[in-house]
Amino acid sequence: MKKTLISLFAFINISLSAQGNNYAQDYTKYPNLALTPPMGWNSWNKFACNVDENMIKEMADAMVSSGMKDAGYTYINIDDCWHGDRDENGFIHPDKTRFPSGIKALSDYIHSKGLKLGIYSDAGSQTCGGRPGSRGYEFQDALTYAKWGIDYVKYDWCNTEGLKAEGAYKTFTAALKKAGRPIVLSICEWGDNKPWEWGENVGHLWRTSGDIFNCFDCVEDHGTWKSWGVMQILDKQEDLRKYAGPGHWNDPDMLEVGNGALTKGEDRAHFSMWAMLAAPLIAGNDLRSMDAETKTVLTNKDVIAINQDKLGVQALKYKDESEFEIWFKPLENGDWAIAFLNRDKAGKDFTFDWKSNKFTDDEVSKKTFDTNIQNYKVVDLWSKKEIGNTKKTLKATVPSKDILMLRLVKIK
Repeated sequence: MKKTLISLFAFINISLSAQGNNYAQDYTKYPNLALTPPMGWNSWNKFACNVDENMIKEMADAMVSSGMKDAGYTYINIDDCWHGDRDENGFIHPDKTRFPSGIKALSDYIHSKGLKLGIYSDAGSQTCGGRPGSRGYEFQDALTYAKWGIDYVKYDWCNTEGLKAEGAYKTFTAALKKAGRPIVLSICEWGDNKPWEWGENVGHLWRTSGDIFNCFDCVEDHGTWKSWGVMQILDKQEDLRKYAGPGHWNDPDMLEVGNGALTKGEDRAHFSMWAMLAAPLIAGNDLRSMDAETKTVLTNKDVIAINQDKLGVQALKYKDESEFEIWFKPLENGDWAIAFLNRDKAGKDFTFDWKSNKFTDDEVSKKTFDTNIQNYKVVDLWSKKEIGNTKKTLKATVPSKDILMLRLVKIK
């Protein structure tokens, strides 16, 4: 009898081991995606709920014709309000009036342009715009998105009563994994639950603040919540750089470049600082009607190269002199990017002695900056001019609410 029981238990163990646990979930994101910060366009900042398939197609066309695709932009992301109803089996369908051809046809069009399509949903019962959320339908929605050929999902956090963020986002990333299509997951819970502490294995990027507001230095108070200007969001990035890296990025929200409220200097400063932060570069303007200056900002390949640097290190704030800040970002090949940001209402004249400003980035990269050991060529990334080397003290002027952004290129 004893031998029989032992044999029976051995058979059960072997059977369970061979079968595996079919109910186990994989709560980790798809690997090897977003190894540099995602670049693309999103509909919300300019159009909010006013989205339809013709407009999305036109944005894709403009991304190609404007040179943005050549500059590295990849994603065309539809934000809120594309949704129609769920069918009798719970599967979501697009709004038939706005997207009469369906999302799959739109996806095919976007892919034919050499671009990728992103879509939006919400962890709650409804999206922020009152459309059907994914709560309770996570696996169905993930299957649907995979079937449509979606490449990127922005997953919001409205109407999530009783949910815990980490668990909700793990459920959705498990659903995406089960659906079988590699999809970038953008965690959009506004930084309320410190996603940088748990998001690295769950999503590819996570919001670090509430929504951006089309203003350089101000706050828009909605009563129960606030929108933040560019500088306010920049300030919220303090102490977060250690969490960012290839495949997992801090996201200070989408760009307001070209939306009209910022001056061209402010547009430059905004774009430059997002590049320094290794932030996703998701444009939010009307690509069809960009003026030349906006296009110049968004397609500056030298600045984009700083953002897309494969080392993937977020910049550190080296000095903060009230309204004048100096930021350093180590780069893959031993170069450095430096931003002199003037937040003041007046221009700033300054000198910077390279030799006396040496330091080691102990927190993240472990790289040492010391021009007593290594000399660098100094290149202005906006004027695209070489302005000397680090053996000579830098003397420059930064206009009000503008930036001087440099690349220091190693001299061998």
